[in-house]
This record gives sequence, C-alpha cells and structure tokens, in this order.
Amino acid sequence: MSAAVSYVETPPITPGNTFGNTANPFSTPGSTFSFSSSAMESPGHHVQNSSSSHFPFDTRSGVTSRANSVADLGRFSGNFSSRPSTADIQSNRESTTRLREAFTSPPPRPLTMASTAPMAKIKPTRHKSTMLSSKETLEKPWLKERDPYSRVAYFITYGVMLIGIACGAIRCYYGWKNVPLIKENLCLVLDEEFNSEEGVFGDNGTFFREVDMSGFGNGEFEMTTASSNNSFVKNGHLYITPTLTSDNLGEAAIVDGYIYNITGCTYNITKGVEYTDSSSHDAATTASNMVSGADFDVGAYTRACSAVSNATAGTIINPVQSARISTRRSASIKFGKVEVRAKIPRGDWLWPAIWMLPVDNTYGTWPISGEIDIMEARGNGPSYPRQGTNWVRASLNWGPLTWLNGVAKTYGAWNLRRGSYDTDFHTYVLEWTEEFMRIYVDTRLHHMMPVLDLNKQSFWERGDFPPVVQNGSEAIILNNPWVNGTTAAPFDESFYLILNVAVGGTNGWFPDRVGNKPWLDGSQSESLFPF
Repeated sequence: MSAAVSYVETPPITPGNTFGNTANPFSTPGSTFSFSSSAMESPGHHVQNSSSSHFPFDTRSGVTSRANSVADLGRFSGNFSSRPSTADIQSNRESTTRLREAFTSPPPRPLTMASTAPMAKIKPTRHKSTMLSSKETLEKPWLKERDPYSRVAYFITYGVMLIGIACGAIRCYYGWKNVPLIKENLCLVLDEEFNSEEGVFGDNGTFFREVDMSGFGNGEFEMTTASSNNSFVKNGHLYITPTLTSDNLGEAAIVDGYIYNITGCTYNITKGVEYTDSSSHDAATTASNMVSGADFDVGAYTRACSAVSNATAGTIINPVQSARISTRRSASIKFGKVEVRAKIPRGDWLWPAIWMLPVDNTYGTWPISGEIDIMEARGNGPSYPRQGTNWVRASLNWGPLTWLNGVAKTYGAWNLRRGSYDTDFHTYVLEWTEEFMRIYVDTRLHHMMPVLDLNKQSFWERGDFPPVVQNGSEAIILNNPWVNGTTAAPFDESFYLILNVAVGGTNGWFPDRVGNKPWLDGSQSESLFPF
C-alpha cells in the first residue's frame, strides 16, 4: 500500500480573467492529498494524479488550499529536503505578487436562473437650447461692471421693510396704550354667590321677584311668578326655570272659561311713581298713592295682574310661567363694572336676558331714559337660522320717542364657533364710565358690542334723527330729550340689574316664518293659540 501526494498549481483568479477561467462549482479542488494502492514515491518526486481525489483537509493548510489561493504553495516547490536556489527565490517573489492579487475583491457569481444582471447606470441627456451655439461665448456684463442702482435698490427695499416693522410696532404700542380702561378705583356694590334662599329672596334679600302677566311690552307669552318652582337657589347656583301653566290649571282652563288672578302682583311697585321716592318703600303706601294718583293706569294694572280665557273672544291665559328678578330694591350703579357668570337655557323660543333699566326715568319713559342689554340670546339650537344658542348679543336702547329707537346703531353679537353658550358657564361683563361703554363675554377680545366712545358725540348726534317725524296723520317735531344731560345721556343715571327668562313674543325677536315658528306676530291673542 502506498500513498502519493499530488497538487496542481493554477494561476490565481483575478477580476481580469474571471469569465475566462470559470471553474465547475461541483468539481473537487485541484490540490489534495490522495492515497492509492500504487507504490509510495520518495520525497521530492511529484506525481500528478488528479483522477483520485477525496475529502479535503483543513482549508487553512497550504496543502489543502484551493486552486485560486497560493498563500502556501511556495513551501512545496522543489524537493522537500533541498535548499532554496536562486530560481526558488525568484519564484517566491512571483508567488508574493500573486499572493497580493489573490486578496482582491472576490469575483462576481455566475449568472443563474434566479439572478439578474445589474442594471447599467444611464447618464441622462442634458438638453441644450437650440438658440445657443457651442462656439459662441455668452456675454455677462454684470460680472464686469456693477449696476450703480442695484445698491440703491438694496437700501430702498430693506429700508422700507424696517420702516414697516417700526410703524407696526408703534401702531401696536399706541393701540395698546389707547385701550379705554376704568382708571378709578371701584367700590363693591353687590357680590352675590347664591349661598342661601333667604339671602337671595328674603325680605332683605338681594333680588326682588317681579310678578306680572302683561308681557312687558314685548308680547311675551309667560307670566312671571314668585313661585319657587320658577326661581330658586340650590348648590350655590340660581335657577330660573319656565314651567307650563297647564300643570297647575289644566289645559282646558287656559283656553276657555277661566279667570286667573296672579298671586302677589307687583305692578303697584314696579310701575308706581312713588317707588323711586327714598322716603317710602312701603307696599301699602305705594298702592294707596297709586290708586289716588292721577297717573294710575287701571287697564295696565288689570293686564298685569289678571287674565281671562275666552274661546269666543280669542283670549287665553299665559301658557307658561317663568321668573324675572331684579336688584331694584337692593343695588344700582351709575358708572362702574357689572359681571354676571351664567349658563343660558336650551329650548325653542326661550329668551334669556341679563340687562339693566334706569332707577328713575329721568328723561322720560322707555326708551328715552335708556336700556342696557348686557346679554340676550335665543334658546333655539345652533342650527336656528337667526342666531341660536351659539350666539349672544348686547345692545343699548335709546331714542327720543317710544317708537323711535336708535338700537340699530349700538348693538353687536359674538359667536362661539366651537360649541354653544348653553353647555357651560360664561362671564358677561359691562364696563361703563363717563367716557366709554364696553360689553363683552369672557374676555375683552370677545366684545359683543364695539367700544362706544361717549366723549366723541352725544346720543342725539349719534342718532342723526330728523327734525320732524310723521306718526300717522300727525307731524311731530323732535327735540333733544337729553339736552340737560352729559354726552353720555341717557346713560348718565343710575341703573339696576335684571335677570329673566322670557318665552316667545310678538316684537320680532323671533322672526316670522323662521325655524318653524308656530305663530305670527299679528297679535298676542292670535299668537298664543298656535303656540
């Protein structure tokens, strides 16, 4: 039994000859130890026997290295026992050169059915204008000589920008400085937290319940009562709650055959001439003065304190009961600040309001002596076409005659774009001095009525009323009713606060044929039936 060593030295595969020397990947490496039955050769003699090759040994050995790795081939060249010659040294140098080549980047794998050839990078063609000639040189005179006006344009541009910024800053400063504010120290007149029923509605309470069935000049459908069903205090809140009159009388009594006298009618107090007299606030004295007085209106008293339902005559009893409370007995102010935090009710044809009336009608009956509406709203939902619960409105009522009102020149509204005022509490504020009036909700930026400069012009000048007006066949010469007042007149007198929730009306607050309104503003009796 003999053993033979055979190996084949092949040139290294470099990137330059990869495709010309592609080997079969399934063939046995060319340099291996082979054992056969032939006689063992002596050392130094090499016998090529590539026909019998078996499993290769450790690839780290130079004997078993692949054909393309020649790192250890030099140690087996020549005889095993002979000393290296000059030729061997030269061959070692060549082997070193080939060794460096062997450690270059590996050759790419051959193409197979599962691989694709790499895409060649296509250089995009750069299009050139056909009007330009490659032989001609473009002239750029601005590179040789600067435009003398370019520097001027530079300074003008940036100079105007700086001037604009400076002017904007000055405008903001004076705008902030000229915002009218209450400069005087304010004295607390009224602070009601609604902690107890007795403190609010008691004999010496803050609020006075007005009891009336007349409609308050607006054709309102409710009667205001002193019942705790319609106004009460609970958990630190004041509630004003409308209820149905049919809950007490039945539906048949409201429509026909019933005479209703409201309990605790306050007409003698609210309409009494002597009420503003500080010498007497006794109800009996006031009533006797009113009965004996020449100005007592029996018809108005009857309308305010009683009602008759008669289907033939077309009269019915007010179908809703609500509340109207005021501070006319406890507090009033002439110039100052009023803050009311409230949440308006939700319900079709409800009319909540926070407003003020003069303690004394110094200049005349309404609206000659003025009215301040801090907040008015409609209980209809946000989809109501004429400003529902997502709107609140403020206005001033004033004019030289009862039917000539300048409110159209002093009103405004604010819209809550994401929500409505019936879902949460909001603060409604009046700021009022001899110089200005401002009404807003929550913040001065949300002004329901634009700031009114009372020094700029009087209300007579603001109204621009004609010298003569026609009332039917009668011609009326207009005179300035505020001639003896200040430029703020009629809003230069003391006013008291009113809180109420009205229902319906025939004065146009709810326009006809809008939002499926079930009545027309023709008359109160005809309107109440469909309501």
